[in-house]
Amino acid sequence: MKIDLNSDLGEGFGPWAMGDDAAMLGIVTSANVACGGHASDPETMFRTLCLARDRGVTVGAHPGYPDREGFGRRVIPMAPDEIARMVAAQVGALAGIAVMARVHLAYVKPHGALGNLAADDADVASAIAGVARAMALPVLAISGTALETACRAASVPVFPEVFADRAYLPTGRLVPRSRPGAVIHDAGTAVARMLAFLRSGEMPCLDGGTVRLAAASVCVHSDTAGAVAMARDLRAQLTAEGVTLGPFLG
Repeated sequence: MKIDLNSDLGEGFGPWAMGDDAAMLGIVTSANVACGGHASDPETMFRTLCLARDRGVTVGAHPGYPDREGFGRRVIPMAPDEIARMVAAQVGALAGIAVMARVHLAYVKPHGALGNLAADDADVASAIAGVARAMALPVLAISGTALETACRAASVPVFPEVFADRAYLPTGRLVPRSRPGAVIHDAGTAVARMLAFLRSGEMPCLDGGTVRLAAASVCVHSDTAGAVAMARDLRAQLTAEGVTLGPFLG
């Protein structure tokens, strides 16, 4: 079995850092780099891209709502066409910085509220898929969602991901962060859960039971406490189980 480990990185802004990108880039195989919407700026993008390049980590664009105060976790009312232009502008900005950093931009993964909305809203999903098609970029999408369906309909290569540090609903959607237990902080719990999922394809749900999901990649968020330790433990346990780690595009 082969699996990719990804993390959302480059989410600082100016002098404010968010997470330990350097440490995480020594663990993951793909990095979703913020594009200036929910976080980041040109210098943060450039530093993150260079770190990823030097560690041989595949890089994707991580566009989100332009809402730094809410870290892109609040839905901003926008028409699908407006969302498409917003995503194109952010991905284009990162693509320009990637040229300066001598990095190949390999895919797109929507961030936060935008990704969650695209999971259920077919029009938003189609808008994002259209941008990906126009820019010839594959999409990393939450497993089992409208975004996967829209990408396939648009002949856009799409790869499903699951989350090591987020709880699930029976629908296959992530538990809203406003609910207790939505974020998994204990590394042992997260690792055991992922190992069980990869063996069975059944993801445990917060309120009991499981939901069947597919995964080409596993995400560990970089902005939660203990994220580096969790990612390191997950990588070590996967390797011990004989799982091959590598980019989902490889």
